[in-house]
Amino acid sequence: MHDVRPVPEAAPTGSGPGEPRAAGRSTAVLPVYEGWRPPWPGEELPADGGTVFLRHTPYAGPDDGPRARALYVHGLGGASTNWTDLAGLLSGRLEGYALDLPGFGRSAPPADGGYAVARHVQAVEAVLADVSARPGPGAGGPVHLLGNSLGGLVSLLVAARRPDLVATLTLISPAMPVYRVPAAFDRAIALLLLPGIPALAEKRVRLGAPEDRVRATLEMCFGDPARVPEVRLREAVDEARLRDEQAWAGRALTRTMRGLMTSYLRVGRANAWRAARGVTAPALVVWGDRDKLVDPRLAPRLATTLPDARLQVQTGVGHVAMMEAPEDTARAVLALLDEVAPG
Repeated sequence: MHDVRPVPEAAPTGSGPGEPRAAGRSTAVLPVYEGWRPPWPGEELPADGGTVFLRHTPYAGPDDGPRARALYVHGLGGASTNWTDLAGLLSGRLEGYALDLPGFGRSAPPADGGYAVARHVQAVEAVLADVSARPGPGAGGPVHLLGNSLGGLVSLLVAARRPDLVATLTLISPAMPVYRVPAAFDRAIALLLLPGIPALAEKRVRLGAPEDRVRATLEMCFGDPARVPEVRLREAVDEARLRDEQAWAGRALTRTMRGLMTSYLRVGRANAWRAARGVTAPALVVWGDRDKLVDPRLAPRLATTLPDARLQVQTGVGHVAMMEAPEDTARAVLALLDEVAPG
């Protein structure tokens, strides 16, 4: 069953000289699911010397459609399930793959225990190459890459390194380098840069009941936590319980955070802002104006730093637009695809 649903308009962005180009809004018919859409199934995949869990959203468009492929990359503390709704809405145009980064979701930790941003970049690059090479329509072609938060930063770096693998780049509140700790974070998080402190922090992330930790996370990540359906809340609690059973979960979270903060100190070619200037893929930058984790004021800066970018700022939305406003996000992505790959 298909239908066209109204979605909230994004906040306007400028298109004058020196201002970011406003994202389009597709009027395409979007898939509609009767009732709740469960997480997409997946499988383990070798990547960067270890294995990752990769979910698959089948193509659901017309038989003569383009059947392009997409790879979705979640943020810090997230999982492939963060993309369930957006991947479904885009399935009429894109065959989707969403991975759990090493040490997150259902993916095993890296074999050598490394959680630097560069290691996540290597893992995503390996998965991207695998998705591109899979048999079927579109085999061997570049892939549409979408990332949120940490996954957005990683996706940007992958796009700069491997332009041959990336058809378009969509960045949703990417964790671009900043030089102060956001107010929403615990001030003690800066201590992660000190030797020995991550081991203590690993124990702290498990404190409290899963339900309380999930609600605190939603308060931090959503502009309006009331938008979270009850079924998605239960899913998140189940994910939290799963993480509590994984001996490596706390280590993956705290050491990836440490790696992220360390990456902010990179200069020269390793700096993400410099890398952004070298991205050749057409890009879409999506940001919620109530993002408490990454300053929304970075949105126009990034959209004008990327050589070929469009900007959508969503009113009343927080850090995870693909979860809080999936239809509005999907229409911006489809408008990008219509522009660069008609049909």
